[in-house]
Amino acid sequence: MRSMRSAAVLLVLLSVGILPGQIPAPPTPANGTSDMVWVCPMDKDIRSLIPGKCPRCGMKLANGVPDPAEYHLNLTISPRAPKVRERTHLVFAVHDPWKDNVVTKFTVMHEKLFHLFIVSEDLEVFVHDHPVWKDDTFQYDFEFPKPGLYRILGDFYPEAATPQLITKSILVGGGTTPLNQLDRDYSTKDAENMKVELATIPAEPVAGQTIQLRFQVSPTEGFEKYLGAWGHMLAASDDLIDMMHTHPLVADGGAYVQFNVIFPRAKMHRVWVQFQRNGVVNTVHFDIPVKETASSLP
Repeated sequence: MRSMRSAAVLLVLLSVGILPGQIPAPPTPANGTSDMVWVCPMDKDIRSLIPGKCPRCGMKLANGVPDPAEYHLNLTISPRAPKVRERTHLVFAVHDPWKDNVVTKFTVMHEKLFHLFIVSEDLEVFVHDHPVWKDDTFQYDFEFPKPGLYRILGDFYPEAATPQLITKSILVGGGTTPLNQLDRDYSTKDAENMKVELATIPAEPVAGQTIQLRFQVSPTEGFEKYLGAWGHMLAASDDLIDMMHTHPLVADGGAYVQFNVIFPRAKMHRVWVQFQRNGVVNTVHFDIPVKETASSLP
């Protein structure tokens, strides 16, 4: 009975032109393209039917972005209790979330393997820099200019994973630093060689909603990309719990640069933006109050 059944199956396979071990290839469209979708790992709303680079951030499009998984970022500092204006050595080791193995392969993101942000608790110290790769770790030396708490944000992209944004904290001894009481500040800023103005839509940002941050820069002569993007932004809540690093949604080298941000909570936020002109990086900040959503009000 079993041999008769096997013979019947073989007869059916032969009748449709398929032998065991053969798998028909998917049909190729007449225009030579496929149904594969290429996606930007950082800006997942950017999609294409052909390979290339993201028009927004410049990253290489991927044809299979994996599900997000948070990697582990181990920070070692030396000396272990840093003091003001003392050279402190920071060592960042990245481990995978499954077996805690050290990660040694990373994808270049905006021309660098690791973007480091350092912000003081009074929001007066802001650093955007790039540690060096050495001994399977990212290493960076820094002298903290004042005592108090500092938030450290690491932005990196393990190979075959998704971009990571992970925060750490460092407490610097030698006294305390009074915290700033932020007020709304949309005033025009004069930086190194550019003037920067800000308007938001809506005029009064609301937590949980998409907010357009529209910057006008001048002069535009010599305006150029900085690390592969027309601008970089770090937004931080005044308690340093929420920190976001992002890039423009709309920009073409002209006077107007637009970022879209969703502030997660009703807090005061300080927003640093960086634009480059004639090789000079201009860094300015604005203070934005974010209101509760109508549904969350009593």
